[in-house]
Amino acid sequence: MTAGSFALAFASALAGAGLYVNGVEQPARLTLDDEAMLKEWGPSDRRGVALMAVLALLAAIAGLSAFFETNDVRFALGGVLALASWPYSLFAMAPVNNQIIALAPKDLGAARALVWQWGVLEYGQTGIALAAAATFLWAL
Repeated sequence: MTAGSFALAFASALAGAGLYVNGVEQPARLTLDDEAMLKEWGPSDRRGVALMAVLALLAAIAGLSAFFETNDVRFALGGVLALASWPYSLFAMAPVNNQIIALAPKDLGAARALVWQWGVLEYGQTGIALAAAATFLWAL
């Protein structure tokens, strides 16, 4: 397998994880009552952030490696797109994440709206991953 193939595989896994969250986990989470939803949120969020950060980093490294092997700028573009999920997570999603994590048991009413808002932002994360995967596919 070439570095470009690895880049595509990692970006596709990143996109798949995002699609899973958007299509399966988030809708299921929103069916829970507020207390259960917040209880589920913490472990799910920690694991999901770690998984998606690692996949984005691996896709970016493999994409840039493929660029240096081939001098095909599409691999560099795909790597930059994959890595763009980091600042998106930090600046767009983290503020909402932090608000959800900081909710005290007395603020359960605010939880549902924040978790819904987080889910909308997750579509952006998934879009970034899909764009990176499509760019790597185009380059291959």
